[in-house]
Amino acid sequence: MAGGPIDVTKTALLIVDLQNDFLDPKGAYGRAGQSAEMIAKLPARLKPLADALRAKGGFSLSSQFTLVPGRGGEPMISPHLKALRPFLRKGDFQPGAWGHQLVDMLQPADFVVEKVAYSVFFQSRMEFVLKKAGIETLFVCGIVTNGGVASTVRDAHVRDFRTFVLSDGCGAFSQETHDNAIRDLSTLTKAITVAEAIAMVDGA
Repeated sequence: MAGGPIDVTKTALLIVDLQNDFLDPKGAYGRAGQSAEMIAKLPARLKPLADALRAKGGFSLSSQFTLVPGRGGEPMISPHLKALRPFLRKGDFQPGAWGHQLVDMLQPADFVVEKVAYSVFFQSRMEFVLKKAGIETLFVCGIVTNGGVASTVRDAHVRDFRTFVLSDGCGAFSQETHDNAIRDLSTLTKAITVAEAIAMVDGA
């Protein structure tokens, strides 16, 4: 969408998958040794932006990757995910559970939306929430840059939301993968740093 100043009251930080089961050492990924320094640093880096938006009437939205419990509580896991992450088990990413929640440092979110695939828009109420709240501009952050973040940015773009991807507010399991994803996303949206986003909020 067109450039120019933002209206903070119509702007949200859209947080993709920064949940305990992904980031905390006691979570599903931490127990399996699936972590990356780039990802671990994200909450502290994003908190000043979340605080700045909140102070000026903006929003914080958390999208929560969800494994829907099936019969007996066993999670419904897509075959491709089961192959990639065989360590996932009953109770991981379960709605309402500690592991499913947004990390404490970024609490509270104004809205929490469950997601079952890469994009926060796929079979979720995200677009409904954004429209009802009058949100037009999104600072997209979270994990992983080449997965949930990339899919979300693309889906937001085709829905005519004004998007910015936070180049240092996203993370992947390797720097090369992250850098390639940011480069690709820069062909359809503007990549900015968290500091630049804070300056936009402060100057609005």
